[in-house]
Amino acid sequence: QVQLVESGGGLVQAGGSLRLSCAASGHTFSSYFVGWFRQAPGKDREFVAAINWSGTSTRYLDSMKGRFTVSRDNSANTVYLQMNSLKPEDTAVYYCAAKYRSSNSWPSSWEYSYWGQGTQVTVSS
Repeated sequence: QVQLVESGGGLVQAGGSLRLSCAASGHTFSSYFVGWFRQAPGKDREFVAAINWSGTSTRYLDSMKGRFTVSRDNSANTVYLQMNSLKPEDTAVYYCAAKYRSSNSWPSSWEYSYWGQGTQVTVSS
């Protein structure tokens, strides 16, 4: 069992930056893939970025590449999402999720077992 808590959301002007944190407890966090997802009002949840268990490999939604960076510190049981050049369309609730590493294959979105409660990011124009 893994418990995830996101933090770092808030209100920022367009062009600004935020760093989200996802703090984990309850199990060996270094054995988990971690993904970031977001959901805007009236829209489906979408994948943003993911990082493998060791932090040596990452994946991003194409529109995030170059603006968002995912990283992790397993000694601190924390995954980060650095968001730069924010746009009003980035406004959403951001969630982190974890999936135990049962293989080396990247998990599909539906395979993530543990989810945080989300943190609101609002980008004003």
